[in-house]
Amino acid sequence: MGLLGIVIALAAMIWMAFRGWSILLIAPAAALLAAATAGEPLLAHWTQTFMGTAAGFVAQFFPLFLLGALFGKLMDDSGSVSAIADWMTRTLGPRRAMLAVVLAGALLTYGGVSLFVAFFVLAPMAHALFRAADIPHRLMPAAIVLGTSTFTMSALPGTPAIQNAIPMPFFSTKPFAAPGLGIIASLLMLAFGMWWLTRCEGAARRKGEGYGDGGSAGVDGVAEVAEVAERPLIRERASTAHEFDPAEARHGQRSAEPPGALVALLPLIVVIAVNLTMSLVVLPRLDADYLALPEWGATTLQAVGGVWSVIVALAAAILCLVLLNWRRLTALRETMGAGAHAAALPVLSVASLVGFGAVVAALPGFAVVRDWVLSIEGGPLVSLAVATNVLSALTGSASGGLTIALDALGSTYLARALEIGLDPAVLHRVAVMSAGTLDTLPHNGAVVTLLAVCGTTHKQSYGGIVMVGIVGPLLALVAVIVLGTLVGSF
Repeated sequence: MGLLGIVIALAAMIWMAFRGWSILLIAPAAALLAAATAGEPLLAHWTQTFMGTAAGFVAQFFPLFLLGALFGKLMDDSGSVSAIADWMTRTLGPRRAMLAVVLAGALLTYGGVSLFVAFFVLAPMAHALFRAADIPHRLMPAAIVLGTSTFTMSALPGTPAIQNAIPMPFFSTKPFAAPGLGIIASLLMLAFGMWWLTRCEGAARRKGEGYGDGGSAGVDGVAEVAEVAERPLIRERASTAHEFDPAEARHGQRSAEPPGALVALLPLIVVIAVNLTMSLVVLPRLDADYLALPEWGATTLQAVGGVWSVIVALAAAILCLVLLNWRRLTALRETMGAGAHAAALPVLSVASLVGFGAVVAALPGFAVVRDWVLSIEGGPLVSLAVATNVLSALTGSASGGLTIALDALGSTYLARALEIGLDPAVLHRVAVMSAGTLDTLPHNGAVVTLLAVCGTTHKQSYGGIVMVGIVGPLLALVAVIVLGTLVGSF
């Protein structure tokens, strides 16, 4: 009965989340349902298991949610995101419209700009380029997904995405874990995605299909895109998928005069450079023995250093951004307030998913699931990939599914890896890549939001999203698992 209760609770949570119910309500309710069917104490599971784990997630990762959302909002209101998109448009032009959209999205997200902030500018940019090149606008969501939600989120070494930060406390790894494997995976995702998009574009031209064929032309302006993203159903789904609340996009004041391309790009360069310097130069030389004391959580620098690197990188980029755009940020207080508020709902939503996972993992019936996952043949990398993929798919959240998997089984995977001499950095890279594959199902908040702002439907565009956002990353994941098993981390 305990396992059946877990399945019923999970199914109820997924169905209600898809219907637009707040995860802040349905996650604890589903956790209590699972606990009740197992005959476990309800109040203890709610206040001790659920809230204890959720609070731990917030304590550990809220600085990253906060600084990431704040950086994205400042980049948007300073006009820097639009400036980068315009520069990419001028540089590559309509003849390379597909590549321009993909590279613009990759540059923004690898530089630390929140996914939904990127959507607000990339969608109008893509509409203009695809219209000029007469490419079917149904291919826009796939191009944007390839640039924003694949290799820069899960594979490219040092990405400041929250998904890349989550495994670091579990495996004592760094943001640049397994850089060689990450670069190979990134190239595979990009090459496969561009091959597919180019193939689709060629097929459409042969059929005589142009930009406007097959559906609505969508929305063209940044303000229109932000208005679409504020719809209650989209907002609820989006807040569990990534670290920015779309409802805050229209708050603050966007600069009427965007900066030059170099000024717009500099904060992104700061994120990457400071992250690398902290990870490879500063933290290895830091004397942090005091962290072992109880007042500092009895932890180690290896456990917290990765998160510290990303925090310092984002903080430095924010300072650089404000100094470079002081006159453009005419409503700085409102902009920073909106950025801070944009982090609150997503971090609490993901924390609620993690709390649900903690309750489920504490129930006797979960032992059956755990034993099944750990019995999967192929070693810890295959088992970890399957577990993370399944949980990310069920929750529709890469960060939520990844944290649930590592909370329940992370220490077991680490122990198994050390037994066979496998570098934990490979676990890190496989876990992050696994979270960024099957999370891209139809109910994923980012998918729903992107289709809405592009003015397309699941029927028109979801097939392309599957190819570039699921099939390509799965192929890259298989390659990383094979290479990681044969040669380890590099």
